[in-house]
Amino acid sequence: MHTPWFLMCALMMLGLFASGRSFVSGGGRDRPARRAILLVAFGTSVPEAQKSFDRIREKVEAAFPGVEVRWAYTSRVIRAKAASRGQRLDSPETALAKLMDDGYTHVALLSLHVIPGKEFHDLYRNARLFADMAGGFEKIEIAMPLIASHEDTLRVARALIRRIPGERKPEDAVVFAGHGTGKHPADAVYGAMDRVLNEEAGNVFVATVQGYPSIGDVIPRLAGQKVRRAWLIPFMTVAGDHVRNDISGDKPDSWKSLLAKNGIACETVFSGLGEYPEIVEVWIDHLREAYSKL
Repeated sequence: MHTPWFLMCALMMLGLFASGRSFVSGGGRDRPARRAILLVAFGTSVPEAQKSFDRIREKVEAAFPGVEVRWAYTSRVIRAKAASRGQRLDSPETALAKLMDDGYTHVALLSLHVIPGKEFHDLYRNARLFADMAGGFEKIEIAMPLIASHEDTLRVARALIRRIPGERKPEDAVVFAGHGTGKHPADAVYGAMDRVLNEEAGNVFVATVQGYPSIGDVIPRLAGQKVRRAWLIPFMTVAGDHVRNDISGDKPDSWKSLLAKNGIACETVFSGLGEYPEIVEVWIDHLREAYSKL
């Protein structure tokens, strides 16, 4: 299978920094190594969606027994909502500062984002600054997000296909619902995934809430195949607010409502990618690679 041109563009962009994900302090300090893992996610405001993070934590702790594992969340909005409920969530910068103050010398960060978009690049850039601090870490390694190569695309696509509900009939469409980001070149990953899924299994599509392809791009394709029922399955780390409101909610511009206007009934699966062990294993493989370099 040839790599689609749009995925090649995204991978070329990744290559600009893929060889520089290891940050080593030049302080020359001689102190015992203390290693930690920092899991970094966008976050969720939906308590029921937290189970995705719980499953990921369990898998990481099993893969790295005895290693300190902490969490951070890139979304300022999610952190503010949690604070209003009396729950303190750290930003990646705060979490790194705490690890530094606690005497950890080597840190592997795992991005639990789906694509290497803006949040991942902000994380990458700021982690590099921490590595340059005097008296800070000896070394920081950044593990890539879920889809960072064509191999990742194939592994994830095949895992997603295995997770399509058995009740789905051959004539039913499946639409995997991603977040998307219209302002970053990594958005091309969704187009690549759409193509790979269609090559691996018929009548399977990808649409995004904020990028390309959108549900408006996919609906004509469904109509052209005279689809009468579609299964909406999250292509997001958690099945959070976007899934419950933008995709399967009752507001007029939700995917469910737009599909209904086109004579297509919907079934929604409320499971995030973090609930699928074979997909979490892709993230953990990225973390293993990073941790092995500490």
